[in-house]
This record gives sequence, C-alpha cells and structure tokens, in this order.
Amino acid sequence: MPKASPELTASRKEEIVNACEKLYETMSFKEITIKDIGAVTSFTRTSIYNYYQTKEEIFLALMQREYERWAEEMNTLADTNEAMTAEEFAAALGHSLESHCQLLKLLAMNHYDMEENSRPERLTEFKVAYGASLDAVRGCVKKFFPAADCESFIFVFFPFLFGVYPYSVATEKQLSAMREAKMDFRMHSIYEIIHSCVLQLLGGTK
Repeated sequence: MPKASPELTASRKEEIVNACEKLYETMSFKEITIKDIGAVTSFTRTSIYNYYQTKEEIFLALMQREYERWAEEMNTLADTNEAMTAEEFAAALGHSLESHCQLLKLLAMNHYDMEENSRPERLTEFKVAYGASLDAVRGCVKKFFPAADCESFIFVFFPFLFGVYPYSVATEKQLSAMREAKMDFRMHSIYEIIHSCVLQLLGGTK
C-alpha cells in the first residue's frame, strides 16, 4: 500500500464500506462486485485493493462497524441505568437491534466464506469488535440481573441473532412460496423476536 496518512487511510476505508452498505440496500451479496463498489467511490476501483483485497473483507469491515456501534450502545445502556427490569431490558435490546437491521442481515449470510476469504489481520480486527459486543451485553446482564446465568444468556442469545433477519424480513418471492406451500406462518418484527427471546432467557430473574 502506498504511504498515506492515517487520516486518509481511515477516510478511504470508511468511504469503501459506506459504498458497500449503500449497494447492499438494493443488491445481494452475490451481485455486488468490487467494480460496483469502486463505481460509487471518489477514487479508482484499483485503489480499493490498497485497503481491501476481497469483497468479503469489505463486508467483514461493514459488519465490524455494526458490531462496534451496537457495543457502544450497550455500554451506554449499562452506564446510564442503575437498574432495569427484564421488561425494560428486553425492550431496550429489541429497539437497539431494530435500529441495527443491517447487522442482522449480515449475520444471516455465510460467515464461513466471508471469514475464509479475508486476511488474518482483517479477521482479527473483526473478532475484536465481535468480542467487544459480547462483553457489552455481558456487562449489562451482570449489572442488571446478577442472579441470572450470564454465560448461558450469551451462549443462547448470540447464536439466536443469526436467525432473526430471515424470520422478520422476507421478499415477495419468499412470501409467495410460503403461501403456495400453505404454511401457517406469520412474519414478526425484529423488535418482537428480540423482546420475546430476552424475556424468556431472563424469566424469573430480578
């Protein structure tokens, strides 16, 4: 990578991730190419390779940013509340993840391929952000519900997040297929799913 100031490097990486996020609103992961991402940045497509070597690295960076922002919200929740009931905490988590729909959408993707096609240093950066989100939620549970089995909460809740998006968002093609299959199925909002899960995990705790 050519020498550049840390500020310029951070700015360009942010622009690349922002471009990927914008495209991901209307295109699928498979459809998006580095050429597409380069077309909506202010610099040449080949310059992207100075920062990210694969499309998967860019998506991993997008998910890393989402985890960082969510962890910050959870840390703020712990810092600004002396106590919370299970209902209040479930509502707060539900609203928080509702505003991070992008994270839940990314979680529904194939992580194995995304991580396998990223360099070790990029993967390590991502794992740091993921670990921070675990610690942030863990901190909330320990503070607000000292009688709860915190590690069991984490063990169930974080894997659970991988399936939230498909149960809350469906394309017309998917909805049509479910109707044709005569499935007795109702889509639920992200808030409803998260709220219900948290209440069940915290059942009986004070």
